[in-house]
Amino acid sequence: MKKRILFIGTGGTIASELSRGGLLPGVGPEQLLSYVPDVAELCEVECLQLYELDSTDIGPAHWLGMAGAIRENYGDFDGFVISHGTDTMAYTAAAMSYLVQGSPKPIILTGAQKPIGEDASDSRTNLRDSFRCAAARGMHGVCIVFNGRVILGTRARKTHTKSFDAFTSINYPNIADVRDGQLIRYITPYCQSEPRFYGRLNPNVALLKLIPGTRPELLEYMLRSSDALIIESFGVGGLPHGGGMHALVSAAAAAGKTVVMTTQVQNEGSDLAVYATGRPLSEDGGILEAYDMTTECAVAKLMWLLPLARTGEDIRRLFYTPVSLDILTDALH
Repeated sequence: MKKRILFIGTGGTIASELSRGGLLPGVGPEQLLSYVPDVAELCEVECLQLYELDSTDIGPAHWLGMAGAIRENYGDFDGFVISHGTDTMAYTAAAMSYLVQGSPKPIILTGAQKPIGEDASDSRTNLRDSFRCAAARGMHGVCIVFNGRVILGTRARKTHTKSFDAFTSINYPNIADVRDGQLIRYITPYCQSEPRFYGRLNPNVALLKLIPGTRPELLEYMLRSSDALIIESFGVGGLPHGGGMHALVSAAAAAGKTVVMTTQVQNEGSDLAVYATGRPLSEDGGILEAYDMTTECAVAKLMWLLPLARTGEDIRRLFYTPVSLDILTDALH
């Protein structure tokens, strides 16, 4: 029997049409499917229009809405495909990986770099590939399917603004590829017999990307105004010695503020212990390090874990507990 797939539309370039002000979402999931009628040979599809937004406008409240829609319909379908704008898709995929954990059913996010109505669009291929993955035996968990790549939701990042090869798996291999209509699998991630759903996020998480000359007062303000701060540092990680930044971060961590150090370099992750600019931070028991975790995942994971944690030790334990291979255990040793 064909599998039943719920197709959830949220907007994005794939569903956009040209207006005087630029591209705007306006094509619903039923219309998107009409461009790929051969999907009906793979599976039975029902449609749900959840949002009609450019992904720049999608945030934590919408992530909760997507997770809620999947939870409400989980028992009636064998898998889920979410069409989404590409600009924040990696953040949504990370958030969905925390809000719906261990799913034995596939939850696939996809989109396009050009609207589906354009002749040279990548929309049709990405949709076909996504439904092929959603209908395949043994596929499960949250993934992005794009340009023939199947990427874990916790490992995806948009690395090209315009080309079809938009997404890359960071610090982890693709778990599968789709070539000439065939799904080629490499890795089968862990799943449970039943998913664990979560329904709360704390959006008061901030990100500071260091540049040469970042003012300490900016760091002080962001530490004060957020419940958790991620600092994207240079190279393997660290803070400038001048300006008192080390003291600011250490004092904030000692006062119970959640501070995560990471790197703005895309590949290989952080290692604070290497240089004198980072080693004091690595030895400070109140400061967390993201290691090989993507910034998108660090943001989403903090939003997910803050409502669950009562103590700083809870935060540390939850942050370093791997979820859908978001952080490799080798990086923790």
